[in-house]
Amino acid sequence: MLVLAAAFSAIAGAMEAGTAYILGLVIDTALESGPEQFFTLSNVLVILGALGFFLILRPVLFGLSAASNAIIVQPNVNPLVLSRLNRWTLGQSVRFFDDDFAGRIAQKQMQTASAVTSVATEVINVVAFALASLVGSMALLGAIDLRITLLFVVWLVGYFALISWFLPRVRQRSGKRAGARATVSGQVVDTITNIKTVKLFAHAAHEERSAQDAMVDYRQTSLDFGYLAASFRFCLMTLAGVLPVLLIGATLVLWQAGSATEGDIVAAGAVSIRIAQMTGWGSFTLMAIYSNVGEIENGMKTLTRPDRVEDRAKAEILQVPAGEITFDSVGFAYGRDVGGIRNVSLTIKPGEKLGIVGASGAGKSTLVSLLLRLYDGEEGKILIDGQDISQVTQDTLRSQIGMVTQETAMFNRSARDNILYGRPDATESDLIQAAKQAEAHDFILELEDGQGNTGYDAFLGERGVKLSGGQRQRIALARAILKDAPILIMDEATSALDSEVEALIQGALERVMQGKTVLAIAHRLSTLSEMDRIIVMEQGQIAEIGSHVELLAAGGLYAQFWARQSGGFICTDGEETAAAE
Repeated sequence: MLVLAAAFSAIAGAMEAGTAYILGLVIDTALESGPEQFFTLSNVLVILGALGFFLILRPVLFGLSAASNAIIVQPNVNPLVLSRLNRWTLGQSVRFFDDDFAGRIAQKQMQTASAVTSVATEVINVVAFALASLVGSMALLGAIDLRITLLFVVWLVGYFALISWFLPRVRQRSGKRAGARATVSGQVVDTITNIKTVKLFAHAAHEERSAQDAMVDYRQTSLDFGYLAASFRFCLMTLAGVLPVLLIGATLVLWQAGSATEGDIVAAGAVSIRIAQMTGWGSFTLMAIYSNVGEIENGMKTLTRPDRVEDRAKAEILQVPAGEITFDSVGFAYGRDVGGIRNVSLTIKPGEKLGIVGASGAGKSTLVSLLLRLYDGEEGKILIDGQDISQVTQDTLRSQIGMVTQETAMFNRSARDNILYGRPDATESDLIQAAKQAEAHDFILELEDGQGNTGYDAFLGERGVKLSGGQRQRIALARAILKDAPILIMDEATSALDSEVEALIQGALERVMQGKTVLAIAHRLSTLSEMDRIIVMEQGQIAEIGSHVELLAAGGLYAQFWARQSGGFICTDGEETAAAE
């Protein structure tokens, strides 16, 4: 379809030379016939041919070119490219998103898709058109005299030399400008996303200064691009002015020598003026194309960083008949020499409830992230029911694991959509039952958003900002209940709940955990006392393992945590000292 659109554009471009040829033919016919004999039967073919060209053929071809561009190219290329970029970006690892602004990533997707669309459109609409016009013009000038064609070729050499010097610099500066613009967007979006924190700390002025710094850099890169663009346009206009002088002057000399007709002068003049006009138009478009290429390159550098967790070739579908999890000498340090976990070996039996304890940075979250394959382990392997998770598809792996985290993830969608995210094909009764089990049904019925939607149809705001921490966590719990996966991970799942609500849903949690393999991370040790086993992590390794009673009797780290906790929370040595002071 793109080739077809380019063909229509090229044919329309060739019509430029045809226009000059028809004008020259009409002038020569008029001069030969004289005023009295022009509109006679002897000239009917020339007259009808000129009328058919200008009233039928030329409009139809230009219309086909415009329609192919407006219907075939623009409406299809942008969503096609954007969908592929979005699919690629969604496949990036969690680390990719941790290292960048969410607003900047989104901006890069939109910016790159728009730039690719512009390049495709302008190459078809202008470059194909202009090249066909140049070829047609050379053929027309060659029919007048080869020496004029030689002059035109010399001019073309100068023209292409000029654009070959400017356009790479245009691309480079455009890329810098695109990067600076995306940084401004990222800064602004980051501030807006955290606007409540900004206001609570009275840091609006600080955020404004940060944005202004980014805007100053954007302005400077825009000025650098503008200086280059202005210089380019000036040089092009000067060169464009030389072409009519060369071609019309040379044709006049040939006419004086009897080697060219008056119609040849008109044709050469029409071609030279049209090409001179097209030089400015085409070169400005080339500058826009190279500018867009610079934006595309900048976007691709951002979006295609080699930071992905890919499925293996012929990855299999994970089957979980029992739910046994095995960590076999697993090690991962985020590419650094320290941190993460080292040489962790552990087997969690089907249906076993495992508590995970440790001070901040001990490796608890890393262990869970590796099980979910948010990162690929650097050493060892993880098995679920004997299947190496690195050899199965990520989607089937994560579909078998339910998770409730401390930082609950909410979409700016309805309460219904947020809960159904656990199982989109669930029935309404299943949805409500899950919400009731999570003690969320009653407060959901009282919700109302700014658009007048109520209950399960009410939107929750960005990141669920309209809900309290406990309400967000109960919706997240309802989502996990609805998913009903054979493996359940709870990362501080009840940390945002007050004691009364926690007591209400404790029974629901116990029912949800029935028959599932459970990994529960908690600082509130009282929530882990009923676990089958508890592991204590320290500096990335398993330091202790046993039941609550066994670990207390051992008098090790767990016993120290239990003795030092205040309200059931683990305190590190530094925190205990600070509290004492």
